[in-house]
Amino acid sequence: MARLRDYFESDIRSVLMERMSYANGMQVPKLDKIVLNMGVGEASQDRKKIESAVEEMTLIAGQKPVMTRARKSIAGFKLRDGMVVGCKVTLRGERMYEFLDRLINVALPRVRDFRGISGKSFDGRGNFSLGIKEQIIFPEINYDRVDQIRGMDVVICTTADSDDEARELLREFNMPFNN
Repeated sequence: MARLRDYFESDIRSVLMERMSYANGMQVPKLDKIVLNMGVGEASQDRKKIESAVEEMTLIAGQKPVMTRARKSIAGFKLRDGMVVGCKVTLRGERMYEFLDRLINVALPRVRDFRGISGKSFDGRGNFSLGIKEQIIFPEINYDRVDQIRGMDVVICTTADSDDEARELLREFNMPFNN
């Protein structure tokens, strides 16, 4: 079992029940899924760029991503309907907890001039979004084999009803908020 899942079941659930004064243990918010998205705009001209992005995303997430395609044609971007523009992966269960553990304890501290994450990136429904500028902060990525520095979006979806509940949940997981 994942370390963070054990930690949630043993410590976090009881702490949140007490702090938020829930009557039932099932009311306590928990992680639902984590979605990683990497946009590769240059993929429309060069097929190798999307292949390397998929390979790196597979190493980071631990499962193969799905290619995302353009929904409509945009002439200014030289983009046609159906062209590959990126990749995404949805993590649930054990892989989700393993990824969150690596993100919080290994990857984020490796960011240059890291001062914490802004706590303003909640969507109003208890989901948190985070942008990463370089994929090389993950230890699975071999820096010598990287052809281009790419960023990615990380969306952490919770079962919380409000941003305050989700913020408390992520704070208990030791998410490094700066405010």
